Amino acid sequence: MAEAVRLGSAAQGTTAPNPNVGCVIVGADGAIIARGATAPGGRPHAEAIALAEAGERARGATLVTTLEPCNHRSQRGPACTDLILESGIARVIAALEDPDPRTHGEGLARLRAAGVAVELGTGAEESRESMAGWLLRQKLGRPRITLKLALSIDGKIALPSGESKWITGEDARAHVHLERAHHDMILVGRGTLQADSPRLDVRLPGLEERSPRRALLSRGEAVAGWEMLRAPEDVFRLHDVNDLLVEGGSATATAFLAADLVDRILLYRAPIIIGEGRQSVGYIGLDAIGDAHGRWVARDGRSLGIDRLEVYERVREG
Repeated sequence: MAEAVRLGSAAQGTTAPNPNVGCVIVGADGAIIARGATAPGGRPHAEAIALAEAGERARGATLVTTLEPCNHRSQRGPACTDLILESGIARVIAALEDPDPRTHGEGLARLRAAGVAVELGTGAEESRESMAGWLLRQKLGRPRITLKLALSIDGKIALPSGESKWITGEDARAHVHLERAHHDMILVGRGTLQADSPRLDVRLPGLEERSPRRALLSRGEAVAGWEMLRAPEDVFRLHDVNDLLVEGGSATATAFLAADLVDRILLYRAPIIIGEGRQSVGYIGLDAIGDAHGRWVARDGRSLGIDRLEVYERVREG
């Protein structure tokens, strides 16, 4: 399952509107026969790719997947449950049940009814994290939204003049590009567009083609080459985006935080003190310190060269 999770995680940011599933097929000796991950654009599915690679070797083997195989037929491709039954796979291990109502347990039920041994739950936590964007969109009807902030020790994002290039070092900036590669869309505000003319692409060797779609948060005129969001709540119409990265300035960060639409924060903290300068976030509707507690939990922290990365997730009920 660890290899299946790795394969699925590597595909994050390329498979929307479908989930980034990983799959491996294991022979009787425990060796991996074939591997698959959901293809860019969502088809073929991970199971279909792995089964095609395995061919006749799939007969009697075990299929390990991060998500229940789909059970609904589509014009874009066959149901993975049908392919598994045709292949002669003897056992299926799935980490998560598919929340899509077109499958939601029916795929595993069909496999069991046909005599295939089925196990559910192995690697569930890791698989859930690897597909967090797609799973959240199934639940809330919008992408998982990550806010990226690059700050000084004293919480400033720029000098009073607006100069901010570069607060963080090369290692932190490289990590940002890796994060971009795992998002379907990246968003900034009009102020950032006008001040910096950002490319918002991925500039890591071998990952250049993984540059996400670009979106602009603005009530002004449309800009060629950019998708427009007039308000943070417009994220609910992004039905083909699983993971959205917000990289705008203070106004954009404030707007998304005030709307309580941020699920994850990537905070890159540089070992510098700016003093008087531009704040990272403005007023977000909190009038008492007590109201701020319990909303965020630290999930990760690590050094990136001279800088420090802190990862926080929004605590939400259910």
